[in-house]
Amino acid sequence: MTFTTRLKEEISKIDNNDLENRSLIEAFLKYNAVIKTKSITITLENASVTRYIYKIIKSVFDVQPKIIVRIQKRFHIKQIYILEIHDKIDFIKEVINLNKKSNLDSDEEKVAYLKGAFLGIGNVSNPKTSGYHLEFILQKESDAKYICQLLNYFHLNAKVIKRGNKFITYIKMSESISDLIKMFRAVNSLFEFEDTRIYRDHKNMVNRLNNCELANQEKSIKCGLSQLEDIAFLEKNDLTKLLDDKVLTVINYRKKYPDVSLQELADIISMETDYKVGKSGVNHHFRLIKKLKEKYMNYKE
Repeated sequence: MTFTTRLKEEISKIDNNDLENRSLIEAFLKYNAVIKTKSITITLENASVTRYIYKIIKSVFDVQPKIIVRIQKRFHIKQIYILEIHDKIDFIKEVINLNKKSNLDSDEEKVAYLKGAFLGIGNVSNPKTSGYHLEFILQKESDAKYICQLLNYFHLNAKVIKRGNKFITYIKMSESISDLIKMFRAVNSLFEFEDTRIYRDHKNMVNRLNNCELANQEKSIKCGLSQLEDIAFLEKNDLTKLLDDKVLTVINYRKKYPDVSLQELADIISMETDYKVGKSGVNHHFRLIKKLKEKYMNYKE
């Protein structure tokens, strides 16, 4: 079972008041039903959501949809649930405002409308296996922009794109997806999403720290090799006798510990000798070594 399916099933088990039911079914039918002159047809794949929509239609419109169950054998066997409405069609059309924006006055109506739209045309990617993405798939650009407007009313940073001949209203930010699930009151799905988000964020942070540590190690090794080359040049040309004891101490410990960072080298020297030196002091000595090398090379030229 996908995360989307689990979320929709949990939503379908949450009771609403009459105002919420009216807004929810308005969005669900407007974006998910096939509405004709004398009939309204809804096709669903989830038994729990089918029962939920059936109950709300019966409550809001006082009609009893006909239920048809079919077996689909393409790719894999699954049940398809079809709800057909043949009564009060004109009244239902008037309620769902087919060709105009809905009248949603309160926040609870807006949330219920988004919930109905999500049940009908919404998807959310599995947070465990892919990037964070929640979307509504719509036929009309005006509808996509209206859903986007509602989501952004709640500061969820939604956007609209065109994909093929459809329009997609989507959310990419994990915090915004989490907030929307919270607004839907789907507690179990919220906990699952948040647990996965915390785990992934922690894993990403560890990876970044490891990458940073590896980069620092590479930098220390390159720095150490360069300093060893300078030391070898001075020794080959008998120039180390021009250096004082402190610099010679640093040279000896760099040869002994070629891979450590400047800070680590300074700590080792301070612990093992009477010479207390910091990172900047060690770096200063190596600048003197490089300067002496360059001066000698320029003199030879």
